[in-house]
Amino acid sequence: MRVAFGRPFLIVESQIMKFLTLVAVLFALPAHALEIQQVTDNVYAIVGPLEQRSTENLANNATFGVVVTAEGVVLIDTGGSWNGAEEVHNAVREITDQPVKIVINSGGQDHRWIGNDYWQQQGAEVIASAAAVADHKDRGSVQMTGLSVLLGDALEGTVPAYADTVFETGYSFELGGISFEITHAGQAHTPGDSFIWVPSEKTVFSGDIVYIERIIGVGEQSHSGSWIEVFETMAALNPAHIVPGHGDVTTLERATADTYDYLVNLRTQMGAFIDEGGDIIDSVNVDQAAWSYLENFEGLAKRNAQQVFSEMEWE
Repeated sequence: MRVAFGRPFLIVESQIMKFLTLVAVLFALPAHALEIQQVTDNVYAIVGPLEQRSTENLANNATFGVVVTAEGVVLIDTGGSWNGAEEVHNAVREITDQPVKIVINSGGQDHRWIGNDYWQQQGAEVIASAAAVADHKDRGSVQMTGLSVLLGDALEGTVPAYADTVFETGYSFELGGISFEITHAGQAHTPGDSFIWVPSEKTVFSGDIVYIERIIGVGEQSHSGSWIEVFETMAALNPAHIVPGHGDVTTLERATADTYDYLVNLRTQMGAFIDEGGDIIDSVNVDQAAWSYLENFEGLAKRNAQQVFSEMEWE
């Protein structure tokens, strides 16, 4: 038996197909989990996820800083790709209509600087330490290769570009009545890490000098000993608020527990291990269990131990 549904059915069918198409498009769009956290009246953090770089997070797996002034925005760190920088920009637009005037690269990891080209094309001035720029030039090609694997087509449009204004150890400026002090006190997670102090807000933007909720990564580009010294220089400011390189806005007490105490403990134990004749293979057994609550502990703790052993073996 043949059933003729007629025109009403065709209209319903068309509406259903449009709905299904819309759903398919929505599910195809990446979910960019950038959380905006207000720190003071003028200061915000844009907090990305703690996991590895991916097409979903566009290499924005870090925390970025925003200071809103009467003359424009100062942005700390760029986003990990052109598309990632655009997502950070979208977050800034949720905070203010002010344009981004100045961008500071706090260090050498990709999400700190690889979006420079995007921001320069928006008319922003980019500032970084000379050590950071040297690191960008040294590791940029490797970082782009890694991002191409992790992001695939989402890396499209990303072109490495370097800072417009470069300083050696310190740089100060004022925008819209708010003063900024950038300090490169030495090598930490990367050779050119800097922290940014905003005295009127009692806030430090630490970049990768501080990790919260996630275990730090001590890599070949790091030095755990000078990292401790850099942290101490930053801590001497006694900030009320710290916008870390990874994780939520925090206090000096929490930053000390998750980053500084971990580094001091690892180096103390490793020093004793080396004095007892230990080798790099067994260095992974140095006890780090007190920090097992941090994300990525299983994946990074042993690698951190071997890197610190390599540093300290010849100290």
